Amino acid sequence: MIKPNNPSVGIVGGGLGGLTAACTLASRGYRVTVFERNRWIGGKAAVLEGDGFRFDMGPTILLMPSVLRKVFAEAGEAVEDHLQLISLDPQWRSFFSDGSTLDLVRDTPAMQAEVERFGGTASARGYSQFMDTSRRLHDISDRYFFWKSVGGIPDTFQATGMASPQVLRDLWSLRMGRTVGGVVRSHIADPRVAQMVDHFTQYVGSAPDASPAVLCGIAHMQTDEGVWYPEGGTAAVPRALRSLAERVGIKFVTGTQVKRIVTADNRVAGLQTDDGDTHEFDAVVSNSDVVRTNGELLAPKQRNLAGLPGAKAEPACSGVVLYLGLRERYEHLLHHNFVFSQDPHQEFDQIYRRGEPADDPTCYLCAPGRTDPSVAPKGGEALYVLVHTPYLHDHHDWQAMFPKYREIILKKLAETANLTDLEERIEFESALTPEDIDRRYHVWKGAIYGLASHGRFLGAFKSANRNRGIHGFYLAGGSAHPGPGMPMAMMSGWIAADSLDRDFACVGPQANVKVPIGLGS
Repeated sequence: MIKPNNPSVGIVGGGLGGLTAACTLASRGYRVTVFERNRWIGGKAAVLEGDGFRFDMGPTILLMPSVLRKVFAEAGEAVEDHLQLISLDPQWRSFFSDGSTLDLVRDTPAMQAEVERFGGTASARGYSQFMDTSRRLHDISDRYFFWKSVGGIPDTFQATGMASPQVLRDLWSLRMGRTVGGVVRSHIADPRVAQMVDHFTQYVGSAPDASPAVLCGIAHMQTDEGVWYPEGGTAAVPRALRSLAERVGIKFVTGTQVKRIVTADNRVAGLQTDDGDTHEFDAVVSNSDVVRTNGELLAPKQRNLAGLPGAKAEPACSGVVLYLGLRERYEHLLHHNFVFSQDPHQEFDQIYRRGEPADDPTCYLCAPGRTDPSVAPKGGEALYVLVHTPYLHDHHDWQAMFPKYREIILKKLAETANLTDLEERIEFESALTPEDIDRRYHVWKGAIYGLASHGRFLGAFKSANRNRGIHGFYLAGGSAHPGPGMPMAMMSGWIAADSLDRDFACVGPQANVKVPIGLGS
C-alpha cells in the first residue's frame, strides 16, 4: 500500500529491471513513477505483429520462474494467478554441421544417457561431472552473488568474512582463472556436445573461451528450474508486471525521455525530462544501459563519483534477428533450436576478437507454433532467427551488409537444419540489425546483453545495483549486476529496490518523511 509520506522514487526505463524495481518498491509502500522513452512498456520484451503473425521481438526463453514468484509475493500475490507458464522439455534441439541432432533434456541422468548414445561413454560421464560442477557453482552464486548488490569480489564475501574455511573452499571452487570453454572441454570430449554446453554462455553474449568459469553455473540454473513459455509469449511477462504495477499504485509516463539525473551535494534530487520539466525524487533507479547512464544522464562532475563504466568498457555482442512468418511450420523443429557452426573457435574469434560477422554462424531458432498456435495462421509458424554478431564498430554499415548476411543465414539453415525451402514458405518478413537494436532500445553500440563477461577473474562482475558515490542512486537491468537475461534483469530490479529500501530504513524514522532537496547539478 502506498504511504503518502513515504519516499518517492523515479525509475528511468520501463524494461524488466525497471518494472521489477518499481513493483517491489511500491509493494513496500514507496511512491513510484516510471519514465519510459518508448510508447510501450517492457523494453526488449516487445511484440511484432503483421499479416496474422505474432513475434516476441527480444527474449524468447524464460528461466528461473522463482524470480517472478518473489516479485509477485512482495505484493502478496501468486504469479500463477496472472501468468500461465508452460514447461518445455526437451529444452532445445541442437543441429550440427555433420547432420546429427541432439536434444537437451532437463533431467541429468536422462541427458547422460542421450549423450552416451550420441557421443560415447566418456562424454556421457563428463556431462554428468560437468553438471555436478555447474550445480556447485550455481549454489555458490546463490549464497554469495545473487540477491544482493555486488560490484566485485569484496562485495561478494563481505557478509561472511574471507577468513572462514568454508568461504575459502567456496572461493577455490569458483575455478578462478579458468574459462567456461576450458572447464567444459576438461569434462566433455565430444566436440559437438561441448559446443552445445558452451552455448549456455550465450545468454550473456560473450565468448566461452574468454568468460570466467563461474558462468558454468548457468547450465544448472536452466536444468534446475526448467525452461518455460508464458502463454501469449514472453511479452506476457512485462504485461503481467505492468498490471501488478497498476494494482500497487505506480504512475507511468511513456513517450518521455529522461535527459538528466539531477543531484545536489552528491545526493539524488530528481529527474529532468526532454520536455524541460524537472521532477523531484528522493531516489532514482536507472534501468537504462549503464554506459549510457554514465555518459548521458549524469553531469560530468558526477561521473567520477558514480564510478560507472565509460567508453573504454567492452560491450557484449549484438545480433541480427529475422522475423519470418511461414505459411507452413517445420515439424522437425522444437520450440527452441540451435543450428551450430562447424568451427566454434573460428566463429567466436571473428565475432569477439576480429569484430566481424561470422562466415559460418550459429543460429538460434524459436519456433513457438507447436506450443502456441495463436502466433500464426493455422498450420503456420512465427519463426524467430537470432544470429550473434559483433557490437557496432565504426566500419560497420549494416544497411549495406544485411542483404548478403541474410543470404548466409538462410544458407546455413538450409544446409544444417534442413530448412531447404524456407524462402518459399515466407509470407511475412521483418528484421533487426545491430544498428536497429541501437536505435530502438538505446543500448550502447547495439549490444544486446550490456557489457561483455570477458575476463578469467572479474568477467562475471557488473556494476553494483547500489551506487556508493551518489546517495539515492541505483541501477537495474541487464547491464547491471547480476547481468543479462530475463531472470537476471528482474533479479537486478529486485536487488536495486531492496538495497534502496534498506538504505532508507537505516537512516531512521525520518527516512519516511520527504525532505525537499534543492535542485542542483
